Amino acid sequence: MAESSTCTFTNDRGIELSARLTRPATTPRAVVLFAHCFTCSKDLRVERRLVRSLSAQGFAVLAFDFTGLGRSEGDFAESTFASDTEDLVAAASYLRDEIEAPSLLVGHSLGGAAVVVASAQIPEVRAITTIAAPAEPTHVTALFSDALDDIRERGSADVTIAGRTFTITSEFVEQLAEHRPRAALRDFDGALLIFHSPVDGTVGVDNAEQLYRAARHPKSFVSLDGADHLLTDQADAAYVAAVTAAWADRYLPDAAEAVDETEADESEAGEGEYGDDRVVARNDGGLRTTLRTRGFTLIADEPEAVGGTEQGPTPYEYLGAALASCTSMTLRMYANRAKLPLGTVTTTVTHDRVHATDCEECEHVDGRIDVLRRTVELTGDLDDEQRAKLLDIADRCPVHRTLEGQLEVHSRLSSPTGAPAEG
Repeated sequence: MAESSTCTFTNDRGIELSARLTRPATTPRAVVLFAHCFTCSKDLRVERRLVRSLSAQGFAVLAFDFTGLGRSEGDFAESTFASDTEDLVAAASYLRDEIEAPSLLVGHSLGGAAVVVASAQIPEVRAITTIAAPAEPTHVTALFSDALDDIRERGSADVTIAGRTFTITSEFVEQLAEHRPRAALRDFDGALLIFHSPVDGTVGVDNAEQLYRAARHPKSFVSLDGADHLLTDQADAAYVAAVTAAWADRYLPDAAEAVDETEADESEAGEGEYGDDRVVARNDGGLRTTLRTRGFTLIADEPEAVGGTEQGPTPYEYLGAALASCTSMTLRMYANRAKLPLGTVTTTVTHDRVHATDCEECEHVDGRIDVLRRTVELTGDLDDEQRAKLLDIADRCPVHRTLEGQLEVHSRLSSPTGAPAEG
């Protein structure tokens, strides 16, 4: 399970900021610095959900309260967008001293605009994720537009946002216009992932389009269909974290280092029927293991009951998935060639370990044996003969033949440099 600890650090103005560092159960795949939304705090439910979900994906995450918010010291009335970016730089410095500098910045709403601007002062950043972020900080003035005249005339005014009262100063409003995330993105040479809901009623989705157009490649956009601005549905926060984790593996430094150096030795490459079929499994502690093959990243794990963290399928579930998917693909290819009216193919595989004497379908052996039970469901206007033929074809799928054929596993150790060990 993830572990969270409260901590504090001091910004350049000597103000102590309250923070929480959440570490995954295993060695972190990367360090993330998270920025909450305007007038929010790290303890807002959505922000805690996002942090927990990111940690569940293997990241160490530092979330903190900006000056004058949450449990941090200072007066919010004296804060500006510039001071928020300075707080982010101070948080990165704290992480640099404590564990390592953040390589991924994640910001929600105005926090998204802040991490984009702050990234120029955090050289270790390789990637940025924004969630419902405005293209320009001035967008937040829509939350207190009725008070803008008073703020400009009197220098400040009390406004109510989400049921809470804040003092907004004219300096705060003026400085919003001085910082332009789109200009910062044009200079950012890392990767950008933008999440935004097309029905966001607080920050319109056109803001995402403006940020996307301003950014350099590599950049990606993910539509949070049906989500609201604060991601009040817990599933939305989990989705953002899962997609961020899969996307970030391509760009964060640890991802490149995680690929076993033996892969560089083309003479040792395993070339299967469908090309390079190497799978690299990296485990840095605990049972959670990262799998990489042909540019895809997957997670294998075990249930909490046996010491895992339940962040991915078990190895045997992957084995069942291999047989199930290969069966469905094989039947589809055969049906296409034979012009059969096959609709949907659903293959279900279960794994069990039984005594050989209890398995009527198995050749007798002593002790316990592993049994994969496969159920194939076919839709479409198929007659009995066609269904029987497809079931026969299922037994001919490549994975089935591999499992029932003569299978050998040859193991060797690689040296720390990636070359085969001598001896």
